[in-house]
Amino acid sequence: MKHLSILFAALFFQNLPPASGQSDNDMNHLLWEISGNGLGKPSYLYGTVHMICEKDFFMKDPLKEKFSGADKLYLEVDMDDPALNMKMLQHAMLQNKKLSDFFSPEDYARLNDFFRDSIKMPLTMLSTMKPFTLFSLMLMKALPCDKQKSYELTFVEMAKEQSKEVLGLETIEDQMKVFDDMPDSVQAQMVMRYVDEFSSQRDEFNKLVENYKNQDLDALYQGILASPDMAGAQDVLLFNRNRRWIPVISEAIKKEPVFIAVGAGHLPGEQGVIRLLQKEGYTVVPVK
Repeated sequence: MKHLSILFAALFFQNLPPASGQSDNDMNHLLWEISGNGLGKPSYLYGTVHMICEKDFFMKDPLKEKFSGADKLYLEVDMDDPALNMKMLQHAMLQNKKLSDFFSPEDYARLNDFFRDSIKMPLTMLSTMKPFTLFSLMLMKALPCDKQKSYELTFVEMAKEQSKEVLGLETIEDQMKVFDDMPDSVQAQMVMRYVDEFSSQRDEFNKLVENYKNQDLDALYQGILASPDMAGAQDVLLFNRNRRWIPVISEAIKKEPVFIAVGAGHLPGEQGVIRLLQKEGYTVVPVK
């Protein structure tokens, strides 16, 4: 089974509506070079989609070349940590609470029916788990394919083959705190909205994949901002994390050339990683 952290991160990209209007062609790139500001060698930044059907997975030669030239790999979290799954499981467990406490009796009954009929699993098996863990199972069922691939796990395998160290821009505790800080009612609403819209998730995922394959960062970003799950939570879910990553990235790229891979939605926008690095004095340009 894929790391739960992949599934957690995928939540914010799985159910995004497609953006309308023209995108900025300058942003139609997933691979970016970071140079200048006293750096001896450039580093590279890549935008991923955390889960994708195997048939839609692509990795072009320039990407492989830049990856090979880096000394280390940075992901959102260190996915090469052998204790990662255990840490995830520990943080997924409820303390002095049950899953049913997050929902009204009516909603919990609907949720139970949904898991029985669509996920083919009794909800009682998850009674001690936090609400966000439900998404890991729902996402796997929503993907319009039986075989999926992960860019992050692929990069980890490539790093192992090339004897590169894998590091994280944040800890798993940082990621889990995003949900822990959400009010119970908000978590419940997110889960139930996903249940109510489950039948349309495959169509939305196909639109997301098309934007990603077109390397249309603007469309991905506008979709994130338009998502109901992001309403009033952009800072917590996106912008604060971007800002916390910049000192980590800056320190890493000053030491040696590194390859950084994070969710594509973190790259564009005035508070995206690209612009924040430019504000720090770095030259960040697409690799064409």
